[in-house]
Order: sequence, then C-alpha cells, then structure tokens
Amino acid sequence: MSETPLLSINNIEALYGGVILALRGVTLNVNKGDIVSLLGANGAGKSTTLKACSRLLEAERGEVTKGVIELNGEDISQYNAYEMVKKGVVQVLEGRHIFSHLSVEENLMTGSFIQNMSKEEMRRGIDHVFELFPRIKERRKNPGGLCSGGEQQMIAVGRALMSKPSLILLDEPSMGLAPQFIEQIFEIVKRLNEEEGVSFLVSEQNAMVALRYASIGYMIENGRVIKKGLAKDLLESSDVAEMYMGGGENKVSFDGVKYYHRRRPCMV
Repeated sequence: MSETPLLSINNIEALYGGVILALRGVTLNVNKGDIVSLLGANGAGKSTTLKACSRLLEAERGEVTKGVIELNGEDISQYNAYEMVKKGVVQVLEGRHIFSHLSVEENLMTGSFIQNMSKEEMRRGIDHVFELFPRIKERRKNPGGLCSGGEQQMIAVGRALMSKPSLILLDEPSMGLAPQFIEQIFEIVKRLNEEEGVSFLVSEQNAMVALRYASIGYMIENGRVIKKGLAKDLLESSDVAEMYMGGGENKVSFDGVKYYHRRRPCMV
C-alpha cells in the first residue's frame, strides 16, 4: 500500500461571496518530504488553493463547496486556521504581511505564540532563524517596515518556522524580489526540506526557478489543474516553456518587425 499523502486535495471547488467560482475540481497531493510547485498566472487559483488548505479562505468570504482536503488522511473541514497551525500547517502569504511597527526579532517571536513555547525554546528558534538568514540578524532591532522586500520575505518565512511546521504553504515567494533574494529564499526552502524534513507547497509564477527546486509540479489555469508531473520533466515541457517562460514552438517572433524612431520635435 502506498503511503498516505501529508496533504491531499481531492476535486475541490471554491467560491467567493457565494457567486465567484475560483477553483473548479482541483486535485493534488503533497507527500512527506516533497517540495511541490503550483504554477500559474496571476488569478489562476494558486492563492485560493493554498488558503483553502490553511483554512484562511473563510476570512476572505470564501468557502470550499465541493471535494475534500485531508491532512494525514484526516478531513480538515472541521478545523480553523489556528488549529491548522497547531497541527503543523502554516502559510506564508503573498506580499509577506509582516508587522511593520515591530522589530525583526519581535516579528519572529509572534510565530511562536501558538505553540506556547518557553523562553528558552523561543530563543533557540530565533537563533535558528538567524542562522538561516544572517542578513536579518544584522537588523534584529530594526522595525520590520524599514527592511527591504527581500528581507521582509525572510522575516515572513522565519516567522513561519517559529511555529515548528511540518508543511509550509509558500505563496508567491519571488514576487517583487531581486534575483539574488529569490535564489536565497529557494535555497533555504531546499535546505529546510533536506535537513529538517519540512514539506512545501509553493505557488509561483516564476516556473523556471520553482521547478528547479521542486520534486513535483502542477500547472493551474482558470481554477483547474491542466498538467502535472515530475518537476524535471515539466522543465523540459514545451507547454511550460510557452506558457510561463516565453518559449515553445508557438512563441511569437518579432525578428521581421521594422522599428522606426520618432523624430525629435523642432525647437523654435
């Protein structure tokens, strides 16, 4: 018998406000120890899928109206977002959403409160985050709102780690970041996965980076999963190249287009 997936999403549909259909029969699995990439354009349904798993969807007037989501074989519909974090599932939201008025260190501390850690456990957790992200250690007393976008993403991931998760739902981690920060974030994802066994479901528009670090990939479009497979196979797929990297056989060529320079206006 095959091992029960850590997270199993089975044919779910999701509505916003009771009228807007955002997900149309999405099915995917995250096995223990996997990094799974959920690829798609803006508005494809990636964030909705993650929020359905973290139980944050209800906070945005959304609901899962069909299908089932299971954690270790258990239906999660009976749990709220707080209880999901207690069970080891934490989401890093798109746009980071740190507390701008709190210091970097205080932001990290907020991630430990749900697990009722002792001061010693909290200190070890913070030291571990600073070991992973030495850049934010240098700014530990600075307000989070004064940190760069890349540093704020590091704070958000570090805050998630403070709750000792077994599964992190990482939503658009590369959005708005410089390339060097994107690589650092994904290298930490890889390290946490390999050294500490943390599983990841990562939603991304940057398919090339996401698939390079993932084991499994799913492509979602208009609320439906349209393709899935091993990440290394999807990287070589013409569908992925065409849709997310600008390649493929149907790529539009501008080689024959003539360009004209606009004349400068005469100054009288």
